[in-house]
Amino acid sequence: MGEPDISGILESLSRDQQHAAITKFLQRELAVERQKIDLLQQQGSHQSMGGPSHTRRPENLKTDISRYKRTDEDSLLRWFVELYDANWARHIEGDEMKVTFALSNLIRRAKTWALGLKLHDPNWFESLDIFKPRLKETLMPPRAEFRARSALLRLKQGKRGVHAYVQNLRFTSSVTKNRVNGHTLINVFIYGLVDGPVKTYMFQEDFHTLEKAIAYAEQEDFSLRQSQTNSSNYRPTRRQETGGPEPMDFCYIEIENFRSLSHKRTARCHRFQKIGH
Repeated sequence: MGEPDISGILESLSRDQQHAAITKFLQRELAVERQKIDLLQQQGSHQSMGGPSHTRRPENLKTDISRYKRTDEDSLLRWFVELYDANWARHIEGDEMKVTFALSNLIRRAKTWALGLKLHDPNWFESLDIFKPRLKETLMPPRAEFRARSALLRLKQGKRGVHAYVQNLRFTSSVTKNRVNGHTLINVFIYGLVDGPVKTYMFQEDFHTLEKAIAYAEQEDFSLRQSQTNSSNYRPTRRQETGGPEPMDFCYIEIENFRSLSHKRTARCHRFQKIGH
């Protein structure tokens, strides 16, 4: 209905009926506005209790990874693990971003090789799945798997402690792509120990996992070192040998001579019963 129609209806009504119609209309509009206000207040209370309705972006964890420089000490497989963890922690998405981040952590010969290929063809590394095998084919040492297994099988403790020997064993075993059997690692670990009480105790037990064997060896090594430390406190101090003649105390010699002479002067002869005889 338009405004002329409403004016015609109001003119046909009496004065009291017009006031009643206008009052009823205003009350109905006021009730609608109050409902809108109540709804807005409820929405505001829910937002204040539950926090902002928009989803928060996850925070990035800026983890550092070692820079790969292609030396015999570096392990490319371990570097790939660090790279994967860093991409996940930093929320790096997209193939180009992952490849760029990987290239930024190359130095020396590895970085020279990668940048040379990028200059030749900007799309040479399209994704990280293409970047990894090409990096392995070019920069991984020849026969790396065979060399790593050989170094693992002839590993010995030497002059190192048990803890350093264990860390070297774990590093060498992680370099290999195809993991060595657990029982083989246990045998390599036990036979590589230095001959002594720890190795003797290890042969008396049966271990099903490498971690149990390592824990047992470290406990025995700690107990052995602790017993040696405690027993050394009760040992008498060794006399230092100078290698020269033993020093003489002349004051002590003079006192002893004086005592012997005074004793002779006051002593009585057993045969003649004379003093000083």
